[in-house]
Amino acid sequence: MVDCRASSGPADPRFFTRVGPFDASVLAETAGAELLPPRQGSFPQDGYTGIAPLQVARARDVSFLDNRRYAPLLEHTQAGLVIVAPAFADKVPEHSAALVTTTPYLAWSRIARLFHPRQIGKGGVHPSAVVDPSAVVDPTAEVGPFVVVGPDVQVGAGCIIGSHSVLDHGVQLGADCRIGSMVTLSHALVGDRVTILPGARIGQEGFGFAVGPEGFESVPQLGRVIIEHDVEIGANSTIDRGSVNDTVIGAGSRLDNLVQIGHNAQLGRCCIVVSQAGISGSTVLEDYVTVAAQAGLIGHIRIGAKARIGAQCGVMSDVESGADVIGSPAMPFREFFRNVAVLRKLAKKASGSAKGDSDKV
Repeated sequence: MVDCRASSGPADPRFFTRVGPFDASVLAETAGAELLPPRQGSFPQDGYTGIAPLQVARARDVSFLDNRRYAPLLEHTQAGLVIVAPAFADKVPEHSAALVTTTPYLAWSRIARLFHPRQIGKGGVHPSAVVDPSAVVDPTAEVGPFVVVGPDVQVGAGCIIGSHSVLDHGVQLGADCRIGSMVTLSHALVGDRVTILPGARIGQEGFGFAVGPEGFESVPQLGRVIIEHDVEIGANSTIDRGSVNDTVIGAGSRLDNLVQIGHNAQLGRCCIVVSQAGISGSTVLEDYVTVAAQAGLIGHIRIGAKARIGAQCGVMSDVESGADVIGSPAMPFREFFRNVAVLRKLAKKASGSAKGDSDKV
């Protein structure tokens, strides 16, 4: 019987590949941080072996502090090397070395990727996969069990395609893409280093119909989905192909799990769309827009660069560049909270009046 409580700490080797160890100087160069030696003791001769949170890290682990809420953990950590902001450099325990940087979380990310690099494909096609003779699959790509690769599909070098995924007619994958299990791709051109997590559906027909005298008549969806380089798409997300124009996901963008992107939508570079948000057809997000969880954007509007859409926001008109909006209908943060304050005052006043009337009775 498996003991589900058994733990080998972070990055369980049953699931995650680890490389190393690495010397402190290598870690400092990777992180772009200043290296401070321990005030007592010395660097481990054999280097550091992995990463761990402050509360469980050991002498050859690297840890980090980015949030002041967890500052009390720093005092008691056994980590051999801690990534911190300059304000916490003098609070690192004497037995620990420090990597000092103004961006601790970014440094932590870089070191974590050094110890746990992106998975490398084994190359080859699993015997149970079905690959059309007209498809071109790079020899270094890994095609998993029960994958279907349709006619005229192109799969670039170093790609990994998880089990039971389907690449429909004409789909193109650039180099080093990671396609999770049970993903379906159709009518899509995908750039390099794109990650698509399990269950995503990309390229299906958009929600388009005309109203005829006898009911609804479907409108042909004749566009594509263009996914640019370095995009990550979360599990069970859906991206409809365009109706006439293409649906575009800009380079470096991040889509969380359970996101819906409608037909003809265009996302600029490095946009963030958080879980359960929905973007309707023909809406444009300029570069670096953030859409928080469960927000809904109506179709045919434009969201300016670096705008931020709050959680559960209902956006029904254009949003200016750099604006922060919240509420439904969406409004600037300050206006929203001013309205909330007024409503609270009115509610208290009404409650007080009602109590006074009841006392008279």
